Amino acid sequence: MPRFAANLSMMYTEFAFPERFAAAAKDGFKAVEYLFPYEYPATDLRDLLNTHGLEQVLFNTAPGNWALGERGIASVPGREEEFKQAFDTALDYARVLGNRTLHVMAGLIQPEQDRERHRAVYLRNLAYAALLAAREGITIVIEPINTRDIPGYFLNRQDEAQEICLEIGVENLRVQFDIYHCQIVEGDVTSKLRRDMSRLHAGIGHIQIAGVPDRHEPDLGEVNYPYLFDLIDELAYQGWIGCEYRPKAGTSAGLGWLAPWLR
Repeated sequence: MPRFAANLSMMYTEFAFPERFAAAAKDGFKAVEYLFPYEYPATDLRDLLNTHGLEQVLFNTAPGNWALGERGIASVPGREEEFKQAFDTALDYARVLGNRTLHVMAGLIQPEQDRERHRAVYLRNLAYAALLAAREGITIVIEPINTRDIPGYFLNRQDEAQEICLEIGVENLRVQFDIYHCQIVEGDVTSKLRRDMSRLHAGIGHIQIAGVPDRHEPDLGEVNYPYLFDLIDELAYQGWIGCEYRPKAGTSAGLGWLAPWLR
């Protein structure tokens, strides 16, 4: 049976961030994810998790300057020391929160920039992060993101992400398979889930969902999610499925799609 985690960066935005934990628990969620925890002390977030009986399953490494449009620094030449410091901070939070999966954001590349140079930096930083994370029992994931939502993002395709994981070749580096992004860039989601779920030294470490094309609830749009949920069960995926979507109206009012799975 699929296990669903509420993404508190996108869901329950009717509430202040600390209040979203209670709202998610009230609606039956047992786990949460979000983009970044760094505005809050880790101990405060841990207390919210404990109070509401929630598991923390994913957050991102710091993206650089988000307000100025940066979307990660792992593949950006010249930012290696900043990346290492940011990753150390992410590990500190993960230890306190009990979080076992970290998404390392790649960052942007401009058309005139040297892609091979960026890729080399990315692989070195990922190898560094995976080594440190392995000592903590933490999995690192990398996520292909569509070029419509984040133009210029370094990583866009599932096969490219899998190749990077295979090239580094460590057990705790996997791909974050966001079905919304995959459908927009590539389609053929079923074949890619079947292909990638059982790979050695790569594979899928986390799944996220949203309706396509508008990133609302998964029962809105062109993707047949009940079919995919059954497929994910068939493929024996053991992780969480993050609900990284923007509710069309109120969050709780739009959770009709979830009721059969909570039962």
